[in-house]
Parts: sequence; structure tokens; C-alpha cells
Amino acid sequence: MTDSSKTDASPFSFTPYKEKEGEEYMSEAQLKHFETILRNWKAELMQEVDRTVHHMQDDAANFPDPNDRATQESEFSLELRTRDRERKLIKKIDESLKEIESGDYGYCESCGIEIGVRRLEARPTATLCIDCKTLDEIREKQMG
Repeated sequence: MTDSSKTDASPFSFTPYKEKEGEEYMSEAQLKHFETILRNWKAELMQEVDRTVHHMQDDAANFPDPNDRATQESEFSLELRTRDRERKLIKKIDESLKEIESGDYGYCESCGIEIGVRRLEARPTATLCIDCKTLDEIREKQMG
């Protein structure tokens, strides 16, 4: 059984980063902290992918009853949609890991200011500061 809410919430439990007095933003220790969070999150998602493959292989049956067959197809469809969302999330995690390597992680891709340690702990794949994200959501609401 899988919990699709895991993809929308904080990836898992971890110890929040304790900033040291005078510590530079996105110091080596902070980058290591986020790299660990991202790698653990990705590993957890990959385990879910493996579980889904095994579940679908093990539970795939050719039910003679059309209702049973439809139920199974519906369950598989839901599971595959969840995995597709997680596949997109894995891509974002990989992009965040590349940003850590390049030194761009933790800075807003729109305005360039610091995203913030707490925001990144809540959403490690965030690419926008809270102000730019809010403006982005307002624009999206007006357009859609």
C-alpha cells in the first residue's frame, strides 16, 4: 500500500538544520544537509517505484468477472498516476542536486535572493523565494 501524500509533504523526518552564528548562507554544511535530504528522498521514491512494479506483476490477474477486472484496472491506473507524479518529482530532485553541485542551490531563479533554509526544508526542490512564488501563483490564478 502506498501513500501518495508523501510526494506533497516533507520527504521524511530529518533533524532541522541549526544555523551557527555568523554562518554564511548555503555553507558547505548546509549544502551537505540538503544533499542528504534530497538523496534520501529520491531513494525513498525509487523504492516506491520498485514496489509498484512488483505489486503490479504479482497482482496482475485476468479476472473473469468484468467488475473485478475494472476494479483492478482502476487501482493500477491510480497507482501509475501517482508514480508519474513521483517520476516528475525525481526529475526535480535531480535538478536540485545539480544546482548544489553548480553552487546555485538555495537562490531564487527569478530574483536571485536567498530562498531560505526553512523554506528549503519544507520544499527541498523549491526554485523560487516565497515572494516570487506568491506572485507566480497570483499570475497563474489570473490566467487560469
